[in-house]
Amino acid sequence: MTPEEFNDAYALCQFLPGPNVVNLSIVFGRRIRGAVGSVVALLGLMGPPFLIVTFIGLLYAQFGEIAALQRMLMGVAAAAVGLVMGTCAKMALPLFKDPLGLAPLLAVATLVSVGVLRWPLYWALAGLIPLSIAIAWVRR
Repeated sequence: MTPEEFNDAYALCQFLPGPNVVNLSIVFGRRIRGAVGSVVALLGLMGPPFLIVTFIGLLYAQFGEIAALQRMLMGVAAAAVGLVMGTCAKMALPLFKDPLGLAPLLAVATLVSVGVLRWPLYWALAGLIPLSIAIAWVRR
């Protein structure tokens, strides 16, 4: 594929529903070898991780009760929480550059409505999305 063809295929894959990388592997495989290429590309992308995770699951089913393993998994879980929190903090930094501070207020409103008040996500988003669009519209 030329770079232009790749960019067109990638743009198409972002528009289609589903994971972009899966869509791109199917489009790429079809471009190279037709329907068989699509299947091979999809299996090549999804097969190895599926086998690895299945193997790890079997190992956990066999040895999951070992106390040392439980402690290691707790440490890995704590590290994962730290990584997620760090990523969220980095992603939230641009929100605080808003001179009126409305973006952080909307983020806090979402957190409170879903996390504290336990509203269904759809209800919270049904109210907050139009509000945020209206605020962005007025500020332009």
